[in-house]
Amino acid sequence: MEQVKTHRIVLQPTQVELTAPAGTPLRDLLFEQGVEFPCGGRGRCRGCRIRVREGSAELNDAQRERLSEEELRNGWRLACQCSLAGNLVVELRQWDAAILADDSPFVFEPRPGLGVAVDLGTTTLVAQLLDLTTGHVLAVRTALNVQARYGADIMSRVEYATAGDHLPELADLIRRQIASLIDQMIFSSKSVRAEIRDVVLVGNTVMHHLFCGLDVEPLSHYPFESPHAGLQQFRASALAWNLDPQATIRFLPCLGGFVGSDVLAGVLATRLSESEEIGGLIDLGTNGEIVVGNNSRLLCASTAAGPAFEGARISMGMRAATGAISQVVVERQQLVCHVLGNAAPQGLCGSGLVDAVAAGLDLQLIDPSGRFSNGRKEWTLATPVVLTQSDIRELQLAKGAIAAGLSLLLGRLGAGINDVKKLYLAGAFGNYISRASARRIGLIDMPIDQVSPAGNTALLGAKLALFSGDDEGGSYGRLRRKIEHVALKSDAKFQEVFVDGLAFPQLSEVQS
Repeated sequence: MEQVKTHRIVLQPTQVELTAPAGTPLRDLLFEQGVEFPCGGRGRCRGCRIRVREGSAELNDAQRERLSEEELRNGWRLACQCSLAGNLVVELRQWDAAILADDSPFVFEPRPGLGVAVDLGTTTLVAQLLDLTTGHVLAVRTALNVQARYGADIMSRVEYATAGDHLPELADLIRRQIASLIDQMIFSSKSVRAEIRDVVLVGNTVMHHLFCGLDVEPLSHYPFESPHAGLQQFRASALAWNLDPQATIRFLPCLGGFVGSDVLAGVLATRLSESEEIGGLIDLGTNGEIVVGNNSRLLCASTAAGPAFEGARISMGMRAATGAISQVVVERQQLVCHVLGNAAPQGLCGSGLVDAVAAGLDLQLIDPSGRFSNGRKEWTLATPVVLTQSDIRELQLAKGAIAAGLSLLLGRLGAGINDVKKLYLAGAFGNYISRASARRIGLIDMPIDQVSPAGNTALLGAKLALFSGDDEGGSYGRLRRKIEHVALKSDAKFQEVFVDGLAFPQLSEVQS
């Protein structure tokens, strides 16, 4: 039998060395090293660019279309379009992202055994092992979602799942990954495996369906509603997890459309439903989810904000990782950029994008219309990172969608932004964004002392659900029945309010 030839690939600047059989797709090798494939490896974007320093990598039409002639001459390639054909030395961004966990104290009723809470995000996942008697966190594990190699955003995953009947594959991938994280936590904490009685997962609607093996086809088109959005329960034996066969795995129910159980968990964590005053919760992401209301009534909606807040579709966008400009401030009329990891700047993450546009508005380099004031096409923030006109447009679309959604939901309550006494920003982006910059660009039109970064409310809510029983009669079940989902796309006013929200505020408007 002919032996398959293997080749060596060296990654810079990490100096990681890998070996693999000839013909191995680079996507399979580089995903585990943090390289992202935003379009799912279809050659439709530039998100997986690598630079070949030694050796050669194939060229095809997709790369010639997405990369300039100069880039191609300098060795840049799209990793998703290449296979290992010989020894390689490649340069790639050193993704070293901080994934937001949760260590918030909470009130609970003790119960015997151990439990696991999982926040299953589109890009990242976080798992915590808890002692259900004391509420103490015994171990934490984080990881990039293994499904991300098939697309960075949820619609790419939906497309992959439906186009080639890949749903079982995606379900198996994420189930195995979470099982592995649980195994790691058991090992590191020296816990007794058989004492794990309950596992609670939360996530957006697509993650809910992909983990549970549910048909995502209804989520691929309007009205984006699935008949399978409720609580899903499994026994460990059914998932082939190495736990007590009768241990319960629960994926909490979604609220409707693209508003998933991560938002339900967030409402549980922030206790919005217990207050007489009107409050709000916003999870800023590709599908910005919004909840507003009080103990009398709660409304929720998702709005297609686009991935700008996560650094996607931005010319030099990246996640909040090593090399990302995460903060931009103006000092003495000059820009000062903070780069994560104390490294050379390589790109711009969501919080840095919001800061940069806010700074450009203050310096009058960007007009309220969103155009550069002097007709330029781009603005160098810190060499080689630039902000382009199309980047500003992406941010306008994102912030306009969020602002419109918030305004319309409040209108249905008979309230306005001035009636909101507390607004929580959930998730990693909400935790790191400058509230002053968010106000400056018109994303949040309220005093910044009423806006509170809330951390990983999805994970905290999942932990609370561990103590609330294993059916929808528990606290989260009652809460779900209280929250009304609103389909903003069917609201006749949405387009008008959205267009009005595209412009940035005048400086006088945010100073008043």
